[in-house]
Amino acid sequence: MRAFLTAWAPVLIWMIVIFGASADSHSYEHSSRIVIPLLRWLFPHMPMWEMEHIHHFLRKCCHVIEYSIFGFLIFRAVNYSRNPLPAWSWPRVGGALLLVFIYAATDEYHQRFVPTRTPRVLDVCIDAAGGALGIGVAWLFHYHRRRKP
Repeated sequence: MRAFLTAWAPVLIWMIVIFGASADSHSYEHSSRIVIPLLRWLFPHMPMWEMEHIHHFLRKCCHVIEYSIFGFLIFRAVNYSRNPLPAWSWPRVGGALLLVFIYAATDEYHQRFVPTRTPRVLDVCIDAAGGALGIGVAWLFHYHRRRKP
């Protein structure tokens, strides 16, 4: 039981963080109240449409980062078991990616019920790509740790 909690508790905690980030307080409108004035202060002559593009890009980067962490944690949890499969096997990687994809899809579905949020299929794809990035980073950590004598 302790090994299970050590492996999966960080995943569950991060799922709660992602769910919280899907709330109204993290909507486009709310984040623009911080990002746009900051950009206006840093770059006073920048046109508004450029600021909006930067804001949109930063929001998508946040999707990638949060799901990279999620993918990293899932891959770590999946490899915590005493399964005889090698760490970089398709059942492990595919299973971790599938979990990331399912959670990303349910997160976007949840946003459907938040008035200031908009669910988008593209965001699920961005989240899944972020999860794949995190799984790749987790594998690099795993690979380099195993190579040390």
